[in-house]
Amino acid sequence: MSNSDNSRSRPLANKRLSRSGDAGPKKPSIKVRTAKQGGSERRSANKSAPYSGSKPRKPLTMHPRNPHQGRYDMEALVKTLPQLEQYLTTNPRGEQTIDFADSRAVVCLNQALLKHHYGVEGWDIPAGYLCPPIPGRADYIHYAADLLNKYQLNKEPVRVLDIGTGANLIYSLLGACQYQWNMLASDIDETAIRAANDILTANPALQHKIEVRQQPDDRSVFRNLIQPGERFALSVCNPPFYASAEEAQAENLRKQRNLSRHQQKRQQPEAAPAAPADRSDPWGKAKVNAEKQRNFGGQNNELWCEGGELAFLKRMTRESQQYGQQVAWFTSLISKQENVPLMLEYLKAQGVKKTEVVKMAQGQKISRFIAWCF
Repeated sequence: MSNSDNSRSRPLANKRLSRSGDAGPKKPSIKVRTAKQGGSERRSANKSAPYSGSKPRKPLTMHPRNPHQGRYDMEALVKTLPQLEQYLTTNPRGEQTIDFADSRAVVCLNQALLKHHYGVEGWDIPAGYLCPPIPGRADYIHYAADLLNKYQLNKEPVRVLDIGTGANLIYSLLGACQYQWNMLASDIDETAIRAANDILTANPALQHKIEVRQQPDDRSVFRNLIQPGERFALSVCNPPFYASAEEAQAENLRKQRNLSRHQQKRQQPEAAPAAPADRSDPWGKAKVNAEKQRNFGGQNNELWCEGGELAFLKRMTRESQQYGQQVAWFTSLISKQENVPLMLEYLKAQGVKKTEVVKMAQGQKISRFIAWCF
């Protein structure tokens, strides 16, 4: 990033940030840092509870360094990737958009975003695998970078562990492209590993920045993955959110119903006919067959695990104890607000030294990640 860019949007880590709660015999005072309009911060603390779930007083916005502010510039994206034009439609306000219920349109939009903003070529995923919303994923990476800046862990070379990278490889791509981090991307799924390696094959310039490694034990997070002598400044993770396949399916049906109702209200031109599958695309036929599946996809191991998000994060915490000298900061998204105080208490019981909860916002969606170190 250039000096001019730094002057335009100073990293939050260079501003006054909240302190982390220290584990100890006394109940820690946990601060939650969050961004105001324009990239400034406010500090909030609840003395009677380790985490305050109250709504912010002012609307939150994306991280100031996130390039995906406001509406997508569809004209610029089409110039970058002409294939996107076939999926464009117009909303009642006359603005160009896509049908987010169409999985092919969502994948094509991601291809255009990655190529336009990050120079990533040939990005693709197998049918049915998780197709990530890139603005939110970018927010996580930028706030994680602020965490490293705050604790002066941003000195080159920075090595970051991407837990459960999936077929999309998104966090490793963003970390390597935005901050030149050296990424170790891991997953238990063989198909996801092959897809991630295919993305790297299409991007030779990133091959020396990203290593893809399969986790051989589907019951482990760090064990059998981190090797003796390896050091990481940070780990990132998008954990399985649901406790069962049925719960994941019910949530998907709810989202599909909402999308359908939204589409029925829109008065838009008739959609263009679907383009035939590209024979040179190994997943082209599969994508056509999977058109009516989840618009953002997701395999079982990406979406759910026994006990759900909280059980996964507790397992991650227990394993992280063994690697506290090899990973400076462990972090993970945490989707359910009610799980935050439970995790903070659990982390305290496991003897963590410091914790951080970082709140993020993308449009109407509020998300957060939790961080801890030993």
